[in-house]
Amino acid sequence: MRSRRPLALPRVLAVTPVLALCLVHTVRAEEPISTDRPDFVESSDVVGKGRFQLETGFSSERNKADGVKERLTTTPTLLRFGLNDTMEFRVETDGISRLRSEDTTTGITTRERGYADTAIGIKWHTMDGDEATGRPSMAWLLHADLETGSRAFRGDGVRPSLRAVAEWDLPNDWSVGVMPGVFVDKNEDGDRFVGGIAAITVGKSWTDRFKTFFELAGQQLSSKKNGGNIATWDTGATYLITNDVQVDIGFSWAATKDTPDFAWGVGVAVRF
Repeated sequence: MRSRRPLALPRVLAVTPVLALCLVHTVRAEEPISTDRPDFVESSDVVGKGRFQLETGFSSERNKADGVKERLTTTPTLLRFGLNDTMEFRVETDGISRLRSEDTTTGITTRERGYADTAIGIKWHTMDGDEATGRPSMAWLLHADLETGSRAFRGDGVRPSLRAVAEWDLPNDWSVGVMPGVFVDKNEDGDRFVGGIAAITVGKSWTDRFKTFFELAGQQLSSKKNGGNIATWDTGATYLITNDVQVDIGFSWAATKDTPDFAWGVGVAVRF
């Protein structure tokens, strides 16, 4: 369901991987940074009033179906700004996108390059978690993908989505997060449809700085006519350089036949 996501703003977002690496001298924070990458399930935390957070990276995806081999590379970028202590404003894009397609029967290769669509949204943190009572930390996310990308990567119209996130801290530094949701999109015939989102992630903190996760992510749950079920098995790790800077790596494998075969990505998150 993640669209091939510009206007002047998305072009700026596309180059932020370079900027992020240059701006690691940030203000110290009491609590370690909480990020929405690299897993699909979002964090239930917000960045805090007046805080700004940049999450960006590089992603590569490959797929082979119906005699066509495809490789897509993107620069996924998320900007988060704290409106108050429970709400943040978000701007998200897959940035610079490159698609290489090879027809294995004819040997013809085509290449597309451009910018992905941009999404804007709000995250609202509604409840703090409590490990002692088993109460989860919860948040709601309302996003709208906008038709702003280059022709090859542009979606059709405004595509809203609504997701809920619940996270539980468990004994021995384990955690579990779930994210159900719904979205509205258009199929190839131009008909609007409603699809589902459902994901669960299990995390483990091995040290104060190093964490890993394993996840099943139903990114798009819909009928075959509307693109089918896109779901992945994901795993990855994060490493905290400072309380305000984190690096990550992630891998994804197809869980359904409508899903790209394999993807991997690396990234960095910086809080200001």
